[in-house]
Amino acid sequence: MRFLDVAKVYAQSGAGGNGCIAFRREKFIEYGGPYGGDGGRGGDVIAEAVENLNTLIDYRFQQHVKARSGEGGKGKVMTGANGPDYIMKVPVGTQIYEEDGETLIVDMATVGMRFRLLRGGNGGFGNHHFKSATNQAPDFALPGQPAEEKTFILKLKLIADAGLIGMPNAGKSTFLSRVSAARPKIADYPFTTLEPQLGVVKIDETDFVLADLPGLIEGAHEGVGLGDRFLGHAERCASILHLIDGTGDNIAKTYKTIRAELVAYGHGLAEKNEIVALNKLDAIPASELAKKRAALEKACGHKVHVISGVSGEGINTVLRAMAKEITQRRLYRAERAEHNRPTAAPRTRAERQSANFNAPVVPKERLQDIKPARPATAVKPAAKVIAPPKAKPAPKAKAGRPKGNAKVKKAVKTVKIKVRTGKAKAKPRTLSKTRARAQKQKRR
Repeated sequence: MRFLDVAKVYAQSGAGGNGCIAFRREKFIEYGGPYGGDGGRGGDVIAEAVENLNTLIDYRFQQHVKARSGEGGKGKVMTGANGPDYIMKVPVGTQIYEEDGETLIVDMATVGMRFRLLRGGNGGFGNHHFKSATNQAPDFALPGQPAEEKTFILKLKLIADAGLIGMPNAGKSTFLSRVSAARPKIADYPFTTLEPQLGVVKIDETDFVLADLPGLIEGAHEGVGLGDRFLGHAERCASILHLIDGTGDNIAKTYKTIRAELVAYGHGLAEKNEIVALNKLDAIPASELAKKRAALEKACGHKVHVISGVSGEGINTVLRAMAKEITQRRLYRAERAEHNRPTAAPRTRAERQSANFNAPVVPKERLQDIKPARPATAVKPAAKVIAPPKAKPAPKAKAGRPKGNAKVKKAVKTVKIKVRTGKAKAKPRTLSKTRARAQKQKRR
């Protein structure tokens, strides 16, 4: 299958169905009226990341994507059928841009991720929707909403854990075929690899995906050679293996040339963890090996591995160093996902009372950085409260018989309670004018 990492797609959603104008006319039904249904909704255009694709070659031959429109409404207040959605299946790692190719819409970085690119139009209302007490026979309906259309640019960035970079004929394809089951093209002329190649590497208890990128030369960021368009596949890598051809001259200059191209490309590629390896150990004279290794370590500023892609010498050491970086990145991502995962809300009453789940969660690392809004002030001691003097108790009266023949009279209040019994009296009946006039004449 041909590799294609950039595609241009013209997409259009479905339009909504028109509303229906209909009236009910039946023989034994006394009251008819508006009877038109609403139109169906148009289909959406949805992008979905699938696992079994690694190229955009499908959109090389199908550059127009269109969802179906909704059906129009029908009589008997029947709503038209909705148009089915169109699912654009793209490889994992595809980035969808606007037509200018710079405005990012969505990055399909996980398997099964879905994103609605275009929304289908809503269906129009039929005349049954507009009936009311003041408009009992509406003879109009609404048309469906029009479809949306837009041009998208799809760019694929392979999901790989590590990437291979270097000059042409540095032994990248040989290294990939040695450590994985991939079988890339290997030849003795430059630019043998014209597109990225993937391979699954297993070392000890760790397995990861290794991407072999086409070779870089001086001026690649300006379009020389194959350019730097394939460096985008290394943006998602946790580690980069930089292979240097040990049989060439001026190894330090070769390393600095590739580093300059990474800096010119940008996108954080120059800041990634880099492992430098001097390849083709079996073809380097023993007298020149130490000198070349020392010159390369001085240019890069860290340790340099010496390997041979043909004999396999020193390869396991490089793979373990790459696996260590990849494992640390995976642990970091797992901890980050666990930290960002929302906690489940309490279900029972006891759980709700035990914790305030609506309060914001502050990590322990940030608790030390939080400072009070204003300095704490000294609390003044409370003033002493002086209790009022206790009042002297009144002298108790002496028990005994009163002096003389004085009599103590107690006033007893009597309360009369009126109790109504029987039915309430009816109001006097008023006489009509004719009867009152007749009684008046009788009295005369």
